[in-house]
Amino acid sequence: LQLVESGGGLVHVGGSLRLSCAASIFVLDNYSIAWFRQAPGKEREGVSCIKNMSSGGTMNYVDFVKGRFTISRDLDKEVVYLEMNDLKPEDTGIYYCAGGRRGLHLDRCQLSGSDYDLWGQGTQVTVSS
Repeated sequence: LQLVESGGGLVHVGGSLRLSCAASIFVLDNYSIAWFRQAPGKEREGVSCIKNMSSGGTMNYVDFVKGRFTISRDLDKEVVYLEMNDLKPEDTGIYYCAGGRRGLHLDRCQLSGSDYDLWGQGTQVTVSS
């Protein structure tokens, strides 16, 4: 079981990026998938998540990305996306895709790192002012 991120890069303030997290159908059906990020010198923080396919795929966002970021899933391509718009310098960091099963009994997926035990290698996002 593995997760592979891609799509990071350098973008100017106000720009957009789409991150991809490649995962198998088994993972998408049985795990919630979340995006976390870690800025230099800061702790890792949750950004968004989507519940597993069997649970209906409800989504959750942290307040500071609501209205700017959108999480989605393409089952045919076995990918979870994070569409990021209106990017700000504070969005800079390494973005990680994670899979977890601990919160599947809840109505919404959670954004606590301890709920996730599959992690990708990360992809760098840099927003320049």
